[in-house]
Amino acid sequence: MNVNWDSVGGAALQAILFSSIGIVFFALAFFLITKVAPFSVRKEIEEDQNTALGIVIGSVIIGVAIIVAAAIQG
Repeated sequence: MNVNWDSVGGAALQAILFSSIGIVFFALAFFLITKVAPFSVRKEIEEDQNTALGIVIGSVIIGVAIIVAAAIQG
């Protein structure tokens, strides 16, 4: 079995790079949601157990993940 370590290292580097970019976009999306919302997102989800808000935030995160995945694939 012949392993090309240059391509393995390059793939690992790309995975780390794109993972970092994805995490930055997720953090940015969550930050924007908390700033735009006229209420405390943490209080609504943790204390009031607002399931609808959790679903909306989860949907935004999935949407960002789809966009990042499409950008990675080119």
